[in-house]
Amino acid sequence: MGHTRLVVIGGDGSLTGANLFRQEWSSLLDELLSTGKITQDQRTKNKSLNVAGMAGLIDNEFCGTDSALHRTIEAIDTIVSTAYSHQGTFIMEDMVRNSDYLAIMAALACEADFVFIPERSVGQRLNISIVSEGAIDCEGKPSTAEKVKQVVVDKLHQDTRITVLRHVQRGGNPSAFDRVLGCRMGTEAVLALMEADDKTEPCVVLLDGNQAVRVPLTECVERTKAVARTMADKNWEMAVELRGRSFARNLETYKMLTRLKPQKAVMHISAMACDMNAAVRSFVRNCIYRGNSVISIQEGIEGLVAGNIKYMGWSDVTGWVGQGGAFLGTKCTLPERKFKGDAARLKEHVIQALLIIGGFEAYHAAGQFTDQRDNYKEFCIPFVVIPSTISNNVPGTEFSLGTDTGLNEITEICDRIRQSAQGTKRRVFVIETMGGYCSYLATLPGLVGGAGAAYIYEEKFSIKDL
Repeated sequence: MGHTRLVVIGGDGSLTGANLFRQEWSSLLDELLSTGKITQDQRTKNKSLNVAGMAGLIDNEFCGTDSALHRTIEAIDTIVSTAYSHQGTFIMEDMVRNSDYLAIMAALACEADFVFIPERSVGQRLNISIVSEGAIDCEGKPSTAEKVKQVVVDKLHQDTRITVLRHVQRGGNPSAFDRVLGCRMGTEAVLALMEADDKTEPCVVLLDGNQAVRVPLTECVERTKAVARTMADKNWEMAVELRGRSFARNLETYKMLTRLKPQKAVMHISAMACDMNAAVRSFVRNCIYRGNSVISIQEGIEGLVAGNIKYMGWSDVTGWVGQGGAFLGTKCTLPERKFKGDAARLKEHVIQALLIIGGFEAYHAAGQFTDQRDNYKEFCIPFVVIPSTISNNVPGTEFSLGTDTGLNEITEICDRIRQSAQGTKRRVFVIETMGGYCSYLATLPGLVGGAGAAYIYEEKFSIKDL
């Protein structure tokens, strides 16, 4: 057939098999030549095989992972309300055997009280527990959902139910992120093959820092084998390290958010964006975990001047992760012309650090506070900004809080409108998105939603173009 450029999409087994296939390619051609199935000219023309791998599996931050995580969160959310209203324990078993990414991320996103993974089991209370399919105890023995249930029933005498997700995680429509990721990685794989020659080492197309990168296939296979070896040797710390910095940080964040231990403040300055509440919850519990008291400032700068301030406890932010909106309230007012009142409130409540969650207004507010440090010593404290705007138009980050949720909402609406459009003739459907002078929310949905055209601020157009 003359096909010498191969894209392999799959997990460790598929990629390992592709590498072996490439290594044996020359001997396979010799075998075909000796049996007369190909000619010497065909043997010479197709002497080498170029391979580009694409990781397509749900268990390790590749194509399909975000969609599987959506399924997991949806399943847990449907059970959470029942769990909170009953004196019982609910155990969720995910399907991934030897990787814990889904379990850790689901535990973070759904406020699970306990998570069982191969590296270690962490948590505090037992209300919602997540068990990775391949979880093991410190002796290397399987920690199945049934065993966890038996311990809870025997020791705590609680009514305990098990929900096994399994193939539910693999099904359903892909999320907006996975659609974009698949497009980008497929393009990169084609470019890798087109640029390859006889001496090019096979590669795997991966995502690193939101950029598609090419990594030698043999390196990826060896790293996977190294994780398996450290697990067999019960070297849990090294196994976590080999999973990567992102996994290690997620695990540490989950441990901090689920451990209760004995003056910082948090506020919003900008238009509302989804996931503001999740950021506040994480900030509050991390501070309490580290021994700090936390103050919430309601309604932004105006609330600070008016003294609309509340001390936050551990339970005050329970359930905030999955809730949209901004429970603290948010306004776009900047501190200029209110510096005296702001300084007085910071001094009154002995606020020693301030987290501002928001878009460009948050950036400007932090800058105005620091510019006034010579005039108000109360502003000589750390200021930190978390970018939060659905427009994704602030510097310093490729993603801001609320952007992916906004993108998913637009994608879902486009999918519904497309179904109606396909059943009509001579009709055009126009969808207007937010975003101001940044067209992220128009460009990406145009890509993943199959729009006929996307008219954006960055590319000028006229009536003639329309």
